[in-house]
Amino acid sequence: MKTALRATAAIALVLCSCNGGSNGRIESSGTIEGTDVNIGVEVGGKVLAVRVDEGSRVARGDTLLDVDDTEYQIQLRQATANLASFESAYRLALEGSRSEDILQAQAAYTTAETDFARMKALLAEHSVTQKNYDDAYARYVSAEQTYRKLKSGLRPEEIQGARVRRDQAAAQADLLKKRVRDCHVTAPSGGVITLRGVEPGELVTPGMTVLRLTQLDTVKLMIYVNETDLALVRLGQSARISIDAFAPGKYVEGTVTFISPVAEFTPKNIQTKEERTKLVFGVRIEAANPDGMLKPGLPADAVMTTAPGSR
Repeated sequence: MKTALRATAAIALVLCSCNGGSNGRIESSGTIEGTDVNIGVEVGGKVLAVRVDEGSRVARGDTLLDVDDTEYQIQLRQATANLASFESAYRLALEGSRSEDILQAQAAYTTAETDFARMKALLAEHSVTQKNYDDAYARYVSAEQTYRKLKSGLRPEEIQGARVRRDQAAAQADLLKKRVRDCHVTAPSGGVITLRGVEPGELVTPGMTVLRLTQLDTVKLMIYVNETDLALVRLGQSARISIDAFAPGKYVEGTVTFISPVAEFTPKNIQTKEERTKLVFGVRIEAANPDGMLKPGLPADAVMTTAPGSR
């Protein structure tokens, strides 16, 4: 539709020979356009609520759509518990063993050592079996290792491993927090909803476009200037935009932000020099639209004043 409107405006410009730079003014017409933003979802799931309709005006940060976050909430609770566990293990690794744990391990080691010595003597007298002796020896070795480990503390490599596990758990928890936030789609900017693509109960997938937001704080008007007047147009040049709904003499100030480097409309047969001047080039004008009077789709007129002797 926009292409057809642009082509129509270009044809009218060529056929009617709109006023050019000869009288110090360049006049042309076009259609007001907004900036469309396709809003997608970053998580998959069932849509619980769509909080806007087509035509709804929204502000930046408004919640537009909710996806079921039950599964992500469960995963987040699990990740939070894992993080607490790994955080505790890392803190213990840094602080070392408690004195009461060391004393308890020392007592267990002493007891195991005494039992082993007794079993060794009894085995020599053939009063116990070899298995009784082996079990006592195993308890003695295990108790000795536990005691010495608690007394000396963890090695730097073990502390580093505890920190890495803690950091991995924290990253997983942060990821799930983001997933929960992503279940609630918000407006990236102010504007008007021009497309509602899903309804409650539907399933969505990551990357799927669900809404379209048209930004109206700043609008664009594409006009067409013929080849002979193109040299009079400059980036940053001011322009006056008016629509039929405006009172006589009312206009909105705009600025030229883009000049097409190639012709956007060319007559079928170009033979004479006069016909070659009918080539037209797109010129985009942007204007602030705080009151929302300039709506996408409205026809508009633009006038640019050229400096004397600029040709």
